[in-house]
Parts: sequence; C-alpha cells; structure tokens
Amino acid sequence: MTTRRTAMTTDSPTRPLTRLAGRRGTRVPARAQIMGWLLLVLVLVLLTVIVIVREYLHDEVDRRVTSSLEQEAKEFVAFAESGQDPVSGRMLADPGTLLHNYLGHQYPDTDEALIGAWPAARGLGVVSQEQTEPIKAVAHDRTVLQRIIDDPRAHGDLDTSAGPVRWVKVRAETAQGGSAWFVVEHHIAAETAEVDRSVRVLLLVSALGVVLAALISWVVAGLILAPVRAVRQAAAEITEHDLTRRIPVEGRDDIAALADQFNAMLDRLEDAFRIQRQFVDDAGHELRTPITIVRGNLELIGVDPAERDEVVRLCTDELDRMTRIVNDLLVLAKADRPDFVSPTEVSLAELTSDIDAKVRSLGDRRWVLAEMGEGEFSLDGQRVTQAMVQLAQNAVQHTSAGSTIRIGSAVGDGTVELWVSDEGPGVDPSEVEKIFERFSHGNGRKGGAGLGLAIVRAIADAHDGRVLVRSAPGSGATFRLELPAKTTGDEA
Repeated sequence: MTTRRTAMTTDSPTRPLTRLAGRRGTRVPARAQIMGWLLLVLVLVLLTVIVIVREYLHDEVDRRVTSSLEQEAKEFVAFAESGQDPVSGRMLADPGTLLHNYLGHQYPDTDEALIGAWPAARGLGVVSQEQTEPIKAVAHDRTVLQRIIDDPRAHGDLDTSAGPVRWVKVRAETAQGGSAWFVVEHHIAAETAEVDRSVRVLLLVSALGVVLAALISWVVAGLILAPVRAVRQAAAEITEHDLTRRIPVEGRDDIAALADQFNAMLDRLEDAFRIQRQFVDDAGHELRTPITIVRGNLELIGVDPAERDEVVRLCTDELDRMTRIVNDLLVLAKADRPDFVSPTEVSLAELTSDIDAKVRSLGDRRWVLAEMGEGEFSLDGQRVTQAMVQLAQNAVQHTSAGSTIRIGSAVGDGTVELWVSDEGPGVDPSEVEKIFERFSHGNGRKGGAGLGLAIVRAIADAHDGRVLVRSAPGSGATFRLELPAKTTGDEA
C-alpha cells in the first residue's frame, strides 16, 4: 500500500499536462482559420459561378448556331418550293440548276459552308459556297458530305479534320421529280474557343480576386481579433501582484463586449485580492498586540495560585478581544459581497422597537425611544439592527452611567432614518471622516478595536445609503443612518 501511494504522488504533477494533451482542436491561429474559411467559401462560390457561366456561354453558342442553321434551311425550303429564278422568273426544274441559282445569291458567314448535292450521271453533283480554306476543304470532302446525306437525322454534329461541325440538311423535290440536298455546315471551333478564352480570363480575374481577398481578410481578421489578442496578452501579464491592467474598449460589437466583460472580471478580481490583503493586513496589525500580551503573561506565570488565576483572567480577556476583532474583520471582509445584505419587507416601527429592546442591556443608561417611523420598507433587518446596536455600544463607551441615550426612526423625503444620540464628549469636526476608517478612534472617543463604525458604514453603503454625524465637542453626538425608502415593488 505504501508503494502504491508513493507512485500516485509521483504521477500527480503530470495530470495537468495530460489534460492539455487531451484537448481537442487545432493549433492553427484563429486569424488564419478565419482567412482560410473565407477563402474556401470564396473559391467555392467563384468556381460555381465559373462553371455556370461556362455552361451558359456554351448553351448560347449552341442556340445561336442552331438558330442560324435553321434559318438558312428555312430560306432554302422557301426558295425550292417556289422553284423560280428570282431575277428572270423562269422555273428551275433541274436540281443542279436550282442549287446553283440559289447558292449564287448567298453569302455564308465566316464559319459557314452552304453545300448543295444532287444525283448525277457520274456520282454525286456538288456545289458549295464558303469563305475560308479549312471550311472549303471540308465542304469538298465527299466522304464527309456522304456521311451527312446518309444520316437519317435532319441535323447533328460531326468531327472533321478542321474541327467539330454542326450541320443541318434539307431534301427538296423539283418539278421534274429530281431530288436535291441542301446542307448547311457551321464550324463551332471559333465560338467554342472564344468561350474558353472568356472562361480563362474569368479564372485569371477570380484568382487575382482570391489573392486580393486573402490579403484583405488577413488584415480585417487581424483588426477584428486585435481585442482578443489584447485580452490574451493581458491575461498572460496579470499576476496577483498587478491587477491594474485593463483593455481599452472601442466600439459596441461583440469583441468590445468581451473586452468589457474581461475588464469587469479584472475589477472583481482586484477587489477580491484587495479585500483579502486588507483582511490579512488588518488581522496581523490588530491581533499582534493581544498575542504579545498573552505570550508575555504565559511566560511570566508563576506557581502562586492567585497569580495563575490572574494570568488566566488576563489571557481569557485578550482572547475574547481577539475573537471580537476576528468577527468584526470577517464582517468587513464580507461587506463587498453581493449577498452581504438580504433585503426583505420590514416594518420600520417593529424594527425600531426591537432595536430599543436589545440596546437597553448594553449599559446602565437612561434609554429613551424618541420616535418611531411608520411604513413597510425593503431593508436587511438584521444588518440594520447590527449597525444600530454598534452605534448604541459606541454611545455607551463614551458616556457615563445614568447618561441619556436616545434612539429613534423616521421616514423622510425618500429616505428611512434611524439614529442614536448621546451626551458624551462629542466628535471634533476634523475627525468625522476618520472615525469611520478601520482601527481609527478619533480624538476623545477611545475604546474598542476601531472596527465598529467601519462596520456601520459598510452596512449603510450596502443599502445604498450613508451614515452621518452631527456633533460638537463637549455637547454629545448624533449618529444617523439614512437609507433609501425602497419597497419590494421598487426593487422589482
């Protein structure tokens, strides 16, 4: 068993490394990821557009060529049906004469060939009209022409030595019963090449656009992620000894909101560390004296029973004082927490009456309940009672037996007021602010650890209120709590 515990202890420091190694995700920077995804979407969109444009342009070429071929065929059909020379008006009964007469008045396009064919004594009679040599070579290729005439279809595509050809053929019957074939060939290589050139230009422009988009997205992603980098750098530089660093916030977007939240978190951390350090400093400062007293008395304790009893009494008294100091410090440490006060609907008259009943046991004084306010208000009754008891205890400490101490409450203009008034030595105006600081007593008002009035102010601040002092040296003092006159409905 001992060996197993030792092994577990040895392995435990590696657990954080195991958790880090098991993290999912990629090591690619967020800036590169944003740019990569944007470029991927852009490339996909551009490729889709290019494919669609290419198909559209090819379809347009097909429609244009087909429409041109059909138009040529319709014109020949109309001419053949009339069977007349458009100039002399005579009938053209012979197929060869009909085709020669028709083609003699036609001017084919650059990529077109108009071909007429008819049965002749020595084979197939052919007449054609074309403008370029490659097309002329195909038009006079009897093998290609024969394949077109023998094809059962009225139109189609054919691969030739000069490139792909689209053709349309029409058969006509003359008045004497002869047959003639009219063939229109269109070489689509030039149109297809033009489409391909347009697509290549589009690809080149798209590639340049992708490069430009990459540069722009890299810059924009850097600008967008700049606050995130600032958050990361700030988090890396923050230590428990320096929580003052904050991130400058510009704009109102999500990144600005993130920076705001991070700064708010730093504020809370700084407050927490400040309270922690203050608690440690205060405890060390105030507990050092009673600890020294207890240690000194214990070191000097003798064997005499009476002396031992006196030392025990002194040590017990100091330990009680230490306990009170620690409790007060704990209260002050909790003062900045959101749950320090828990407001509920409280009757001001009942609260004042309860406070009066509790403070009468604090000392042999003439206690007077001067006034009681009426109404239901949202207060933390226990914390308010704690503050009023502390003020009453403070009054007892600074007055003599039989002196009059008045307490009361009232409802003012939007405020709830509770007060304690004594006939003690009063407070010098220059000491009013100082007496509410920790471990401060003010001239002429000694006693205690100097934490009571600090607790009173903390309770007033937690209620969004304040504590006031009205006094003059030698004429007593009145400590007044002024709290907002809130109700449960107001808080909702």
